[in-house]
Formats: sequence, C-alpha cells, structure tokens
Amino acid sequence: MSAIDPTRRTLQPASWKPAKGYANGVVAMGRTVFLGGQIGWTGAQIFETEDFIGQVRQALANIVDILREAGGQPEHIVRMTWFITDKAEYHARLDELGGAYRAVMGRHFPAMSVVQVMALMEDAAKVEIEATAVLPE
Repeated sequence: MSAIDPTRRTLQPASWKPAKGYANGVVAMGRTVFLGGQIGWTGAQIFETEDFIGQVRQALANIVDILREAGGQPEHIVRMTWFITDKAEYHARLDELGGAYRAVMGRHFPAMSVVQVMALMEDAAKVEIEATAVLPE
C-alpha cells in the first residue's frame, strides 16, 4: 500500500488539487472498527462547555478513547462524518478547529464529510462525529 504503512494508502488522483485537512479517499486492510456518533460531552455524559471548539475537542477525545478499547490509535481512522449545527461558526473558526483537531488526532487526515443539521439528539450538542477505523492485522 505505502512504504510508511503497508496496510493503508491515501487516494489522491495526480491531476487533483491536494485536499487540505482531509483525504479524498483511503484504502486499508485489517480489522474494521465502527464508532458511533460522539458528541462533546464527557464519559459521564456531562457537557463541560457550550463552546463549539471545546465540544469538537471532547468529541474527538471520546473517539480516541473508544478506539483505544479496540487496540487502535487515531492514525487507524479511515473515515469520519461530522454533523454540525452551525456552518457559519464552523467556517469562521477553521483555524481553531484545525488546532483542536491536531491536538487530539495529530496530523492524520482520513476521508471526511461535514454535514450541517438542524439539531442533534442532545439539545446542548453542537457537533457529533462518527468514525470508521481499520486496525492492522
């Protein structure tokens, strides 16, 4: 697949402009782990902040915690879908968002989609992120 990780390869057509902060596609071999949508509350189901970036950081930390239960790490994530309640805030805070993402996930950028939704199941939630990971055999 690649010299760095023989079980995973990012798909980037040569004629395309490089993706920033995400991958257009990923091919991977191994055990698949599906992580349900995580929101910005703690494991005790308490929101410690109403701030969008704070909730993103917590949702990502929740994903990493669950993934570790399967023996995985952030670099094993191959796909993420983000559900956000405010597209304008997402765009206005991209630099902060990138910093929070890298602080939790490192410089690993899986295939991603972002969808604005009217609301999430928990009224205080501003973001929900689901992920798929492939762990090496």
